[in-house]
Amino acid sequence: MQEEKTSLKKEILSYLKIIVITVIVVLGCKQFLFAPIKVQGASMYPTYHDKDIIIVSKMSKIERFDQIVFQSPTEDELYIKRVIGLPGDTVEMKDDVLYVNGKAYKEDYVNRQTEDPNQLRITENFTLEQLVKEKKVPEGMYFVLGDNRLKSYDSRHYGLIAKDAIYGEAKATLYPFKHFHMGPK
Repeated sequence: MQEEKTSLKKEILSYLKIIVITVIVVLGCKQFLFAPIKVQGASMYPTYHDKDIIIVSKMSKIERFDQIVFQSPTEDELYIKRVIGLPGDTVEMKDDVLYVNGKAYKEDYVNRQTEDPNQLRITENFTLEQLVKEKKVPEGMYFVLGDNRLKSYDSRHYGLIAKDAIYGEAKATLYPFKHFHMGPK
């Protein structure tokens, strides 16, 4: 009888240790390595849909065209946008063509669908200097745009994003909400 109680206590302690270690590992990973984030809104459509859950890496080196999650400069929310301009870059949009450091880029990820048949451009013409009064993206800053340019609140509106405001890089879609239908079509 005494042996059974001792054995039961050891087994319970063993399970408790496993649970505590698992919680510590999960919380540590979420705090320092990666975290799930829920997409809100349509500013990154078609890359991400409203309510998609994405995995954000907190350890990634930020490169051009990465999708990053960052603290909004205007409200207490996290935003997700695409990095267009890195420190030292010039950025210009002319006739719906993106130019970074004078090189034209084809932006296949941009939503080019519009409800207005008279819509001439998806992205208005601009230079970095017109938007943020800088010829080049300053050190420690980034220029970001949403993929759904007609519905995105981004660096064209609130300026550059500081490196220390970046939460991480979107690496994977964990829960692609777009694949599930609820209710009638």
